[in-house]
Amino acid sequence: MTDTHSAHLAAIRASYDTVAAAYAARVKAPTELDPLSRAVLGAFADLVRADGRGRPGRPGRPVADLGCGPGKVTAHLAALGLPAFGVDLSPEMVALARAAHPGLRFTVGSMTALDIGDDELGGILAYYSTHHTPPRWLPDVFAEFHRTLAPGGHLMLAGHVGDGEHLRPTQAYGGHPVSYESHLLPAGRIANLLERAGLAVTARLVQEPEEGMRRRAATILARKPDRRPTG
Repeated sequence: MTDTHSAHLAAIRASYDTVAAAYAARVKAPTELDPLSRAVLGAFADLVRADGRGRPGRPGRPVADLGCGPGKVTAHLAALGLPAFGVDLSPEMVALARAAHPGLRFTVGSMTALDIGDDELGGILAYYSTHHTPPRWLPDVFAEFHRTLAPGGHLMLAGHVGDGEHLRPTQAYGGHPVSYESHLLPAGRIANLLERAGLAVTARLVQEPEEGMRRRAATILARKPDRRPTG
C-alpha cells in the first residue's frame, strides 16, 4: 500500500469516526427508503438466497455488507434471510453497529484489502460506499469483490453517480468537519470496470433525484460467473 493510499484511507476513517453518531441518526433505515430502492434490495436478497442456481431456501454462503456504517442495511439483509455481516473502515461506525445489532457480526476493515478468503462469499453489498474511492483504485476494489465472491455469487453496488465530478466537502452531517473526497462517475463507467474485473453485469438501474435531492443514484447488479468444466 502506498503512502498516498494510506493517507486516503486515514482521511476517510477519521471523517466517518467524527460524523458516526450524526450519520446514524440521519440516515434512513432500508424500510424507510423509496419503494424502488426497497425492491432492489429485496431482489438482491432473492438472488443470493437462490444461490445463483435457482434453489431458493438454501442457507447459502455469507454475505458481506462492505462499508456497512451503523449496520442498518446489514440488519435489513439479515431480516430478509441472508447470513449477513458488516465491514467498515471506521471503528466508530462499527461500534455503533455492534451496539445496535448485537446478534450480527461487524468488523473493521477496508474493501481495498478484505480479510476474507477466496470464493468465500455468496453475496456482496456495496451500498453508497465506493464513491470515496479514486477512480484509479476502483479496479483494485472490484478485483477484491471478484476474488472473495464464490462462483455464482452476486454483487449489488449502489450509489450516487454523475459525469465525473470530484467533490471535496469540508463539512457534513450537521457541520462536522470531514476530509474525504467523493467521485461521481457515470453508471456505465462503473459497470465497465466491474466487467473488466471479471463480473458479469446483469442489471443496471438509474434513478432520478428524489424531491429535495441533487444527485442521481444508480444500482448495478452483477454476478461472478460459475466455473464450468471444459472439454
